[in-house]
Amino acid sequence: MKLVCNQSDLSTHLSLVSRAVPSRPTHPVLANVLLQADVSTQRVSLTAFDLSLGIRTSFPAEIETGGEITLPAKLLNDIVSRLPEGAIALEDEAEETLRATITSASGRYQVRGMGVEEFPELPVLEKSEAVNLSAEALIEGLKGSLFATSADETKQVLTGLHLTVQQDTLEFAATDGHRLAVVQTANESLESEELSQLEVTVPAKALRELERMLGIRQSTEAVTLNFDQGQIIFEWADQRLTSRTLEGQYPAYRQLIPHRFERQISLERRHLLNALERIAVLADQKNNIVKFSIDSVNQEVALSVDAQDVGSGRELMPAQASGESLEIAFNIKYLMDGLKALQSSEIQIQMNTATSPVILTPLGSLKMTYLIMPVQIRN
Repeated sequence: MKLVCNQSDLSTHLSLVSRAVPSRPTHPVLANVLLQADVSTQRVSLTAFDLSLGIRTSFPAEIETGGEITLPAKLLNDIVSRLPEGAIALEDEAEETLRATITSASGRYQVRGMGVEEFPELPVLEKSEAVNLSAEALIEGLKGSLFATSADETKQVLTGLHLTVQQDTLEFAATDGHRLAVVQTANESLESEELSQLEVTVPAKALRELERMLGIRQSTEAVTLNFDQGQIIFEWADQRLTSRTLEGQYPAYRQLIPHRFERQISLERRHLLNALERIAVLADQKNNIVKFSIDSVNQEVALSVDAQDVGSGRELMPAQASGESLEIAFNIKYLMDGLKALQSSEIQIQMNTATSPVILTPLGSLKMTYLIMPVQIRN
C-alpha cells in the first residue's frame, strides 16, 4: 500500500472512527483501526469496531498502490494529529512485517500493525428494508432527548433511546425512570409509501456519535436506516455507523404523560435558567433540590433553596399563572437539563399536584414534551 493524503483529512477521520475503539479491548486487534486504500476509487477508508458500535468513514487520497492494514488507533491518532498541515505519505512494508511508515515534511514515523484477517467485519443486513431519514430531523430529535437516557447499566433498556419511525414523523423517547423526554419531528426524507411503523431502541452511546458525526459535516442529505436482527445501520455520504440494538420491552411512556392539568405557568426560558444556575450554587451544597412557590394572585414564581448550615437563596420572577397557588420542588439538575434542551424563548409548565408528574413544553417551536417527577417537600 502506498498513498499520499492531506494531514487534516486523515486526522479528522481518525478522530471520528476512534470513538468506536474500546478503552479495554477484549482482543488486541480491536484497539486498532482498519485502514484500506482503493486504487479504483482513489479513496481511503477507516473502520473501528468494538463489537457493538462500528464506525466507517472515507476520504479522497492519491493512491499509487492499494492495500489494507490495521494500526493502533490511539498511537496513530496521536502521531497524525501532531504532524504539520500539508501532504503526508503512508506506506506499508512487506506483508510479513506489518509495519506502516508515515512521512511528513517534518519527519518520519513507523508504526507496527496487525493483520486484517483478525479484524471483525461490520454487520451487513441483507434482508432489511431501507428507510430514508432527514438528517436535520435526526439531529433535532437527538438533541432534545438523548440527555434523558439512563447511565445505569443494570437498567439496560433505559440506557438507550427509543426511536419510532412513522410515515411522515420521527419520535424520539428517552427516560431514566425519573424524567422523560419525547420529541416529534417531521421526516421530509421518508419516501416509502407503505411503511409500517418501525420501533427500535438504540444505545445512547451510538446515537451520541451519530449526532456528533452529522453535526460535524452539517449534513442536509438523507440518512439511510437499515434495521434487522438486533442491528441498526445509519449510512450517509461517505460515512456509516452500525450498532447493536437493545433487547427488552421499552416502557409504555405515552401512558405516563397526563392530558389534563389544574395549573399551568408560562415563563421566559432563559430568565428561569439563569436564575436556576445562580441558585444551584447553594443547591449543590445540600441535596440539589429547588422549591417553586407559584403565586397565582401576584402572577409570579419564587425559587428558593435552603441549605442548612451553609445558607439560603431566593429568586423572584414574573409568570403567567393559572389555577391555584402551589409549592412544588424539583431536582435542580433534571430541571436545568430540560430547560437547556427545550430551545425556545418561552416555555409552559403544566402540573396538577405537588407529587404528580409535571410537563414542560416549548411555546411555538419544536414539538417536545419533557416530563419530570417532583420531589416530595419535607417540612
